[in-house]
Amino acid sequence: MSDYKSNNITDISSYLPHQKPMLMVDFIDEISENEVITKFTISSDNIFVVDGLFQECGLIENAAQTCSSIVGQNYFFDDNLNKAQDVKVIGFISAIKKIEIFQLPKINNQIITKAQLESRFKGDDYSICSMFIEIKNNENLLLKGTMNLFLQKM
Repeated sequence: MSDYKSNNITDISSYLPHQKPMLMVDFIDEISENEVITKFTISSDNIFVVDGLFQECGLIENAAQTCSSIVGQNYFFDDNLNKAQDVKVIGFISAIKKIEIFQLPKINNQIITKAQLESRFKGDDYSICSMFIEIKNNENLLLKGTMNLFLQKM
C-alpha cells in the first residue's frame, strides 16, 4: 500500500458510524484513498457467531464496513484532516457482484480484511463505489469478492 493516511487507528468511530453489537471492525491497520486493511477478533458473544463459527453474514458485514471506511473517511474529516463534528452518514451494500466464501473462522480468530477501491462516483453528499475484498485468517483465504456500496452524508 502507498500513501498511507494513518496506521493502526483504534478510534474506529472516526471512520464508521457503526456501534456494537453491529461493529465488525476492531481497528484500521492501514488506510489510504484507495486501499484499507482492517483487523477484527471474533468474540464468542458476537451476534454472527453460531456453534463457535463466525457466519457468512458476519464476513460480509466485516467486508462492507472495511470498504466503507475508505469512502467514509472523506465525510468524517475535512481537507486538513481535522475531524468533522456531528457528522451522520448512512451506508449500505447496493450490490454484491461476486462473493466466494471458502471457510468460516472460529471464535478468538483474528481476521484481516483488505479492500481496494475499483471505481467511485461522488455526488454532492453521496458516493457510490465498487470495491474488491479479501478476508484472511493467517494465510487462509476466507472470502474474496466484489461489492458496491452507497454512502450518504445526512
